[in-house]
Amino acid sequence: MTNLRAAVLAATDHVAAIVSRDDVVAAWHEQSALAEWEVGGLVAHLASQPVTVVTLLSADPVGDPIPLEEHYARSAWVHASLDDEINVSIRKTSDARAVEGPEAVLATVSEARRVLPDLLAAQPDGRAVLIPWAGWSLSLDDFLTGRLMEVVVHGEDVAASVGFTSPALPRGVLDPVLLLLTRLAVTRHGQGAVVSALTRAERAPRTISAF
Repeated sequence: MTNLRAAVLAATDHVAAIVSRDDVVAAWHEQSALAEWEVGGLVAHLASQPVTVVTLLSADPVGDPIPLEEHYARSAWVHASLDDEINVSIRKTSDARAVEGPEAVLATVSEARRVLPDLLAAQPDGRAVLIPWAGWSLSLDDFLTGRLMEVVVHGEDVAASVGFTSPALPRGVLDPVLLLLTRLAVTRHGQGAVVSALTRAERAPRTISAF
């Protein structure tokens, strides 16, 4: 069984390694691989993930958790277009953080990494974590899995934007993310499409994207 608390620490180190790269800093104001986002804004969004863990775990548990797959089914950004308010808001928030510059963004990651070991160790198993922008709660493990997914996906986005190979992640980080993305892909495209894409090139669908 994956130790998600240790995985979050490893994922935070992964974020710090990406944010501190010279080529990432040099590309800060260039267009990223994602439409309507400069590299700096995308990196700031990546860097916000461990900070979000600190912020939400520092708050009191609230509500009864819903399943993680239901969380994504309910989340407006999953089904929204590029120009919908929810996605525009995400970009604006990250762009505002990026204006402070690479050193300031990296400092937020470093501070989160300093706080996280004791904060994670203090969390009771199964506690509810309120997702304030959504209005519902997730269990601790589901919340951490969601943050890991954001780190893995956006780390690859930054690598594609700047032109480097993202550092290899430990299995403890990657495995829960791949399981989550596979489950979401099955929900979206069906079991047959996902199995065929992974095993039968001759009948693989065009995409099995989870989102």
